[in-house]
Amino acid sequence: MTTIGFHASHEQFAPSALRDLAILAEQAGFQAIKTSDHFHPWSERQGQSGFAWSWLGAAMQATTLPFGAISAPGYRYHPAVLAQAAATCAEMFPDRLWLALGSGEAINEAITGDAWPEKAERNARLAECAAVMRALFDGETVTHRGRITVVEAKLYSRPERPVPLFGAAITPQTAAFVAGWADGLLTASGGDIAATREVVAAFRKVAGDSKPIYLQHALSWAETEDEALGQALDQWGPVIAGGEVNWDLRRPADFDSIGKLAGPDDLARCLKVSSDVSRHLGWLGELMELGVDHIYLHNVGRNQRAFVERFGPELAQLAWTSTKRS
Repeated sequence: MTTIGFHASHEQFAPSALRDLAILAEQAGFQAIKTSDHFHPWSERQGQSGFAWSWLGAAMQATTLPFGAISAPGYRYHPAVLAQAAATCAEMFPDRLWLALGSGEAINEAITGDAWPEKAERNARLAECAAVMRALFDGETVTHRGRITVVEAKLYSRPERPVPLFGAAITPQTAAFVAGWADGLLTASGGDIAATREVVAAFRKVAGDSKPIYLQHALSWAETEDEALGQALDQWGPVIAGGEVNWDLRRPADFDSIGKLAGPDDLARCLKVSSDVSRHLGWLGELMELGVDHIYLHNVGRNQRAFVERFGPELAQLAWTSTKRS
């Protein structure tokens, strides 16, 4: 059975509002929460970017659901500090936290002033960081000198069981890379389910079928088609470029410049847009047929409360259908 969760977008909402949405999502029937970890929003219009690790403590205290986050160690976060943050949350809320590690985006990680490397170098640094964090979770005293440096670090406050470390990937090549060290895969699905299928297949080819796969699914729902399309262009148009452009631009204003070029056909590659709830549920059914473990719904508009209240009651029926199909 596939768990359906709610994606809490720090780029779009104040932390206090996002905490309240997490509470509402649990009440409405969502079964898990995933959060982003940004320093800047993608667009000046989004206008927020709270600190995910402060927020996680408050949101997890206010709910009973499992939570996940995606972070990029090795730049804005030293891997030992990120491991400490995750271990602290997991000690307070046992078995409720997983963490995905990604190679990062310049808009968040380049703020330290360090050189922003190419993808291959970022992947190599990511693998080093993951190994360091895993050793710290295991209670080891870690000294490591490589792309990142750690000297005699040890976590004294740890959960009974280490925090699961997933690998984040949006291409088959990266999915195969993270499969070698990650406890699971986090990927994104939007307009092209066939592309998602390729990423899932690449991960499973290396990792086998025993490791879980989580998806973040981007969509835009509103009461009318015009509203659904309008909010998608306003809030998610700046992210339509894809590829290395999204990882290398440094300022929200740069993404807004790209967003001016976005049209409906461009959005169709990135997310599902419709006012028809049944169409969205049909698309979700296609994703569930991939055999993934969790799907986190990210409605990209500002109408989060209406989305949660409208979609929440549908989730029980969707889960029942998935169980019957399997």
